[in-house]
Amino acid sequence: MELNFELKTLLLKETFSIAYGNYDKREALLVELSHQNTKGYGECVAIDYYQIDLKNFTFRLKEIQSILEKQPVVHPKDFFHFLSGLNLHPFLMSALDCAYWDLFGKLENKSFIELNSLPSENLIESSITISVGNVEEQIRKIEKSKWNKFKVKCKGLDKHNVDRLLQLDRNLALDSNASFTEEDCRWLQENNEVQKFSYLEQPRPIDQYKILKKKGFANWMADEDCQDINSLEELIPYYKSVNIKLMKCGGLTPALEMIRKAKEQGYKIMIGCMTESTVGISAGCLLAGLTDFADLDGATLISNDYASGNFVENGRVILSEKLGLGIELK
Repeated sequence: MELNFELKTLLLKETFSIAYGNYDKREALLVELSHQNTKGYGECVAIDYYQIDLKNFTFRLKEIQSILEKQPVVHPKDFFHFLSGLNLHPFLMSALDCAYWDLFGKLENKSFIELNSLPSENLIESSITISVGNVEEQIRKIEKSKWNKFKVKCKGLDKHNVDRLLQLDRNLALDSNASFTEEDCRWLQENNEVQKFSYLEQPRPIDQYKILKKKGFANWMADEDCQDINSLEELIPYYKSVNIKLMKCGGLTPALEMIRKAKEQGYKIMIGCMTESTVGISAGCLLAGLTDFADLDGATLISNDYASGNFVENGRVILSEKLGLGIELK
């Protein structure tokens, strides 16, 4: 097996504004694993509020390259067990895990869906993200869009803006990226109208969630608070829903197990994404048949996508039905 990797720059179609800051581009690391003239692809991106340094990831890949390339082609779960012993950051592990699933499926002449007996029809629709901004501008974007589901970003709580959004007859969620105060959360979870939002994502800074009441009107969804399978047990009294992202938990292999456990514990589940190319989104799309919500708009937000595969069109998740993860570079 051979490892190759390359740093890429993803250019956004317009400035992406969230509570953490404003972004016109994202840096990405494309990982390629190849064997017998067959190539598999994975990706991770640099997110500043996760303190991701992709150059450090490339140094780490160089350190493990020789041992990784000596590995025989085994089942992806066995390969993930090997990766787990290398002390890798979950973002980097995700890129390698996804690249290996893509490679393995192509070598086995099977898709990821076939290999894991996953549902592939009647998939949940994805939301599209509406950046932080003037509420009237946000509403204009919603009304102009061909999508049916929307995740509206906000920085702090403006009750007037919430009221304006609730007046719309649209499927809306609210994502504060940890910018709500405790008082904001009390008001939201005690407000009957708030249950019109499909979910309210990551209201408080990490580990400051104990003000939340699961039995309130708000469908609180954990994002940064829910990093991996070990987070689930602690969050049960506070969150109704969790956002599972491949990069957070370490890839497709742990995501499958995390979804299983989250369902057992009664959570509603979203398969989410960062700002990613179709390399990353293709992997996430494959899990849409297992979840209650999807937020897989990452590739639709960029202007220089360098891959094809599974994708989202006006919210509809479309699977390519190709081998592996279905990824091809343009």
